[in-house]
Order: sequence, then C-alpha cells, then structure tokens
Amino acid sequence: MSVKLRLTRLGRKKLPYYRIVAIDSKTRRDGKYLEKLGHYNPLTSPAEIVVDKEKAMKWLDLGAIPSDTVKSLLKKKGIILEWDLKKRGLEPEKIALELQKWQDLQLERVKRLEAMKAMEQRKTGKKETEKAKEEKAAEIVVEQVAEPEVQAADDATPAVSE
Repeated sequence: MSVKLRLTRLGRKKLPYYRIVAIDSKTRRDGKYLEKLGHYNPLTSPAEIVVDKEKAMKWLDLGAIPSDTVKSLLKKKGIILEWDLKKRGLEPEKIALELQKWQDLQLERVKRLEAMKAMEQRKTGKKETEKAKEEKAAEIVVEQVAEPEVQAADDATPAVSE
C-alpha cells in the first residue's frame, strides 16, 4: 500500500475548502483517509493553510508521497525544508538555524511585496488625479467653446420693437 498526501474537497459548489490528508493512493479523491493533517482554504485572502507539522513529518518519514499541490503548501509552511534537512542528517541546532534564516527571508519577501503594492497604488492614484485634471480641463474648454455660440445666438435674435 503506497500512501499519498493529497487534498480532499469539501464545501459547496464554487466554494471549495480542502482537507490535507494521508490516504491510500488507490482510494478515490474524497474517499476514506488514514489521517487528517490539516486544511486549506483558497478563498480567503491570503489563503488559509493549517498543517499539523508533527503528523506531516511522520508521514513523510514513513515514505508518503505528497501531491504537487500539497507539496507546494508544505513548502509555504517550511515543512518540506525541515524534512529535507532532517533527512540529510543535520543536527537539530543547524536545522533550527536554517529554518530561522528561511523565516527571515519570507518576512523580507512579504515586506517587499507590500512595498511594491504601495508603489503601484501611488502610481495609479497619481494617474487618476491626472485623468481627473485632464477631464476638468476638457470640460472647461468645452464650456468656453460653447459660451460664444450661445452669445452669438443671442446677438442674432432680432430686437422686438413696440
């Protein structure tokens, strides 16, 4: 029996919610699983990923093969890195040091992405104000062009004599 770590789908139509489970590879997607490792909600922003690290490490040590999606989720949580370092035979202190470096890199990445979003918002904000200024200028030009026509029409009307 080969064991896989994969997702089982829950939730209703167009509102998916997934469990991360250890399951026999021959069992259908939503069939009976061996153990629940966590859950994944892709609809929240950012996506909610909850994984029991001890259970995941246990199944990886026993030879369970994660699906591509589960592997990417475990990478995001740092579990695959820790398992790989453990598998290489590194000491627990070095593993803890490497995990701390990885967490620092993740924090820097998040800060960099937030800064990029802020810059984009500033740029789009400037563009919107520039567009608003251009629209106001165009309205003023249209009003100025329309006013002489109205005045000319007033001048062209014959005066009524009594």
